[in-house]
Amino acid sequence: MGEARCSVASIRMDAIVLNPGIFRADTRELYAAMVDAVQTPYPPLPLIFGPFDPSGASNLPIDAVICAELGAHALCVITAIHVQDSAGLESIQRVNAELIDDQARCLLEDMPVGAIKVGPLYDLETISMLAQIAADYTEIPLVLHLSAPPDIGDLEELDAEETVSALLELLLPQADVVIVERSLLDRWHGAGTLTTSNTDDPVQALHEYGVPYVLCSNVAISSGMNGVVLYAKSGPGARWNWPIPQVRISDSDGMLADAVVTLLAQGQVIPEAIRHAVIQATSMLKHHFHPGMGQRMLLHTRQS
Repeated sequence: MGEARCSVASIRMDAIVLNPGIFRADTRELYAAMVDAVQTPYPPLPLIFGPFDPSGASNLPIDAVICAELGAHALCVITAIHVQDSAGLESIQRVNAELIDDQARCLLEDMPVGAIKVGPLYDLETISMLAQIAADYTEIPLVLHLSAPPDIGDLEELDAEETVSALLELLLPQADVVIVERSLLDRWHGAGTLTTSNTDDPVQALHEYGVPYVLCSNVAISSGMNGVVLYAKSGPGARWNWPIPQVRISDSDGMLADAVVTLLAQGQVIPEAIRHAVIQATSMLKHHFHPGMGQRMLLHTRQS
């Protein structure tokens, strides 16, 4: 597929402009389409990797809805399929890593992806494959939303600690931004999961892996007040008040990650993208509803 695109792209434009009559009609139509594609502006194109949540609470497809709400057209690669409702997760069917790789590279070779977001990952093969994709596309900013593997029967044959270790060792060093709930980071550090670290600070441990920006949610920033805190490996950090989410922390953090990847895809530099993402996500947290017997969900329909 890549070779076909290269052959199309290598058509001599000057020849077509100077001598349009020497080409068949379908070639001239192709040229017209290519000129139109160059001249027509397109929205930011973030690429989202994540599982399919049929309830629409988090991950795909709601990630694409959030990106659209923020002005982007999300390209999506499903890494697993959940059986899930508003109350919780019942089952996971993982997608073959080869199929994920084929779909991702198909999109990356076809369209100008502006930034990549990676959500929950459940097995070593998928993590290794995504690490290779990240290594092949180092020019594209990578946002990694860290989460713990769920305690569910479909993943019993997998070692959760090995999965997290692979995530930290293979994918984490290639991330430009990591978004993680502070309590999860503290648990991993207390359990010795961040084994390469020589520090008692789990955020510093992520910096030692090579992550330049760590955005922690659900951080106690003052008495009775939680917030979102940006830790920069070099340069100043920042902190913002963050309303207590009426939805699951993973849902609100996923929305924040979507905002960050959308703004990066627009071309914003990382600190500015994070600052604007927090402002936008804070506003979006106000809208939620209770459609089932379980948790509340973020509401992303148009408000009249």
